[in-house]
Amino acid sequence: MSDDVVDPPRDGEPSGTRTPRKAAFAGWIGSVVEYYDFFIYGTAAALVFGKIFFPSGNPTLASLAALATFGVGYIARPIGAAVLGHYGDRFGRQRVMMMSLVLMGTATFLVGCLPTYDRVGIVAPIALVVLRLLQGFSAGGEQSGANSMTLEHAPAGRRAFFTSFTLSGTQAGLIVATLIFIPLADLPAQALMTWGWRIPFLLSAVVVGVGIWVRRAMPETPAFAEAAETREVAKLPIAALFRENGLDVARVVGCALVAVVSTITSVYALSYATGPVGLDKATVLAVGVVANVVALAAIPLWAALADRVGRKPVFIGGALGSGALTFAYLGAISSGNYTLIFVVGIALVGVVYSAANGVWPSLYGEMFSTRVRCSGMAIGTQIGFALAGFAPTIATALAGPGAGGWVPVAVFTAVCTIVAAGCALLGRETYRVPMHELGTKPAHAAVLAAA
Repeated sequence: MSDDVVDPPRDGEPSGTRTPRKAAFAGWIGSVVEYYDFFIYGTAAALVFGKIFFPSGNPTLASLAALATFGVGYIARPIGAAVLGHYGDRFGRQRVMMMSLVLMGTATFLVGCLPTYDRVGIVAPIALVVLRLLQGFSAGGEQSGANSMTLEHAPAGRRAFFTSFTLSGTQAGLIVATLIFIPLADLPAQALMTWGWRIPFLLSAVVVGVGIWVRRAMPETPAFAEAAETREVAKLPIAALFRENGLDVARVVGCALVAVVSTITSVYALSYATGPVGLDKATVLAVGVVANVVALAAIPLWAALADRVGRKPVFIGGALGSGALTFAYLGAISSGNYTLIFVVGIALVGVVYSAANGVWPSLYGEMFSTRVRCSGMAIGTQIGFALAGFAPTIATALAGPGAGGWVPVAVFTAVCTIVAAGCALLGRETYRVPMHELGTKPAHAAVLAAA
């Protein structure tokens, strides 16, 4: 049954045909594909890449270099955000969503085809970095396009709920990526290092095909269609963005530092648990799967709450709570107590972090008007995510020796979440603001609505 809803003209809202469930599903499936591709790289970097793409003389240095290549993808994300965000604001959300999907799938498949350091020497890590940069370029435009599409199709009063499915897709992508690596982690070392690690990358061709099939017929949003019809589309969206919403871009950058929680728990914690602490790989990977399954249910529930009480209190509570629980999670890993690791990991990743993670698509997207939304979300989030991408490398450098070596890492994570919460606190609450008034100064809202 179709979910098409034809909206009559209403104050502050664009008229036209909305397809909120279709848009939410298209955003969800695309995010599954994109972040399956993106996360299998992180898992492989933590478990395999240090041993096969870098010289074997210094294992610690090789592991650090492998984690650094994970962060390299985040360098390309702001560049991809600027290019693909411009494309999305200039030519439409649907086009940029298709482009980002094809780019990510191509790069990920080719990683699975790369020769190792033993075969081609320095060429192997160089090629790995190039493909990781292409992955980052693609990811830089994916979420902003999907979030803008879903936000602009969503009915007034339920924007946080519908946009949250983009992030549910991100969590589902992480779940699928981790599930695939669990049996591979139990392979004999020789099998894992030669052909086993390639399987998840080669399988990306299948999941990308599914994503393209779902997105190919998705209609453009009423808000963008209206802007295009009235010639309000900016010819140079980035210039308009920094002229009209420069402070909001900076605010999103700060808020996006909450993503440090994700990279620390999914990449650094995995490397720390299976390396210095010596925990079982499959069991630690299972913690991530269970926690993210819980997150699939928690994210839309937190988003529905944000539609009732506002974006800011839910996001701020999730950010500060995540910073506090990081101490408990890394402490649990250090103790080697699997039961405690599961309980705290689920509470952190599955429940508390989901509050911030599920609300940020609406919180960030509603800071910008339709004409610059894709660029604003893309550039702001990807600069913040770029900093978060290097968090595992920073954490590895900060970690001290001995049982308490994880404490500086937890302090670093907590500081990032405090900055994110503070930036959100200084922003405007938008959960009751009509679509046409988003991204405008409150004093000018009535004038713009009348116009």
